[in-house]
Amino acid sequence: MKKLSILIVLLLLFSSVLFAQVGINSDNSAPDASAMLDVKSTTKGLLIPRMTQAQIGAIQNPSNGLIAFCTTNSKLYIYVSITAQWKEIPYGSGILGQPFPCGLDITINHLAGAVAPVNKTVTYGTVTGIPGELTKCWITRNLGASQQATVVSDATEASAGWYFQFNRKQGYQYISSRIPATAWISSISETFDWTIANDPCAIELGTGWRIPTFTEWNNVNASGNWTNWNGPYGSALKLHAAGFLYFSDGSLLYRGSYGYYWSSTQNYATAGVGLDFSSGSSYMGNDDKAAGLSIRCLRDY
Repeated sequence: MKKLSILIVLLLLFSSVLFAQVGINSDNSAPDASAMLDVKSTTKGLLIPRMTQAQIGAIQNPSNGLIAFCTTNSKLYIYVSITAQWKEIPYGSGILGQPFPCGLDITINHLAGAVAPVNKTVTYGTVTGIPGELTKCWITRNLGASQQATVVSDATEASAGWYFQFNRKQGYQYISSRIPATAWISSISETFDWTIANDPCAIELGTGWRIPTFTEWNNVNASGNWTNWNGPYGSALKLHAAGFLYFSDGSLLYRGSYGYYWSSTQNYATAGVGLDFSSGSSYMGNDDKAAGLSIRCLRDY
């Protein structure tokens, strides 16, 4: 085995003398013309030297641009000769993760604060393949709902979940009164869509989750041929008539009779667009931005 390794090294050195390039490629392709060293693989990564902090510091006359991984603190360093120092190469905030496994439940521990009105642990079902938006992953109950609605006219707080004003991240629970009982914003006038920073889906469920756009709700409503509340509730989304909070004072209206679900798209300064339905209709409507509507979250899948 040692003899074979030596032979490979010699072959690589020989090739580098002939071509001034080295290629280590699983597909046996020639090294790229612009590279002195070209390593290709679809199953393995590249390991650079891994040393302790003391070992890195003990390298004699390190060359400018020398790179090493420090096992003492799990950081990457590059030697910069102009400063005669090993400089840390900072990591970004992004992480490499597996695609979201839509169809599985996700459990969220909501903590009362800027978004959640109360402490609550909720397990959300997820579903994809909804006609009109086949490549989106949706939660199957309203944001903040303790349970999925049992019937389309379900008037319970447990199924309704929380209500939100347009482009505001604070959610409201309504049992016999509104929680939190803070001063109600009775008028909202601004000329932009729901911002990412205020999106309760992204804040509470995590990166990738968001409020559906007008186009997404419209596609689902049209492709599902929804003409009344039987369409939304009969779909895998199980949308029901959760009612809404009145724009002028935040009082609860029509729970069990009408469903109002925000999109992230505004129509004009004081109105956002939402999916509205009842026993006799299902359409994209203009809703006062100061009204508190339900939210159903999705993400690209």
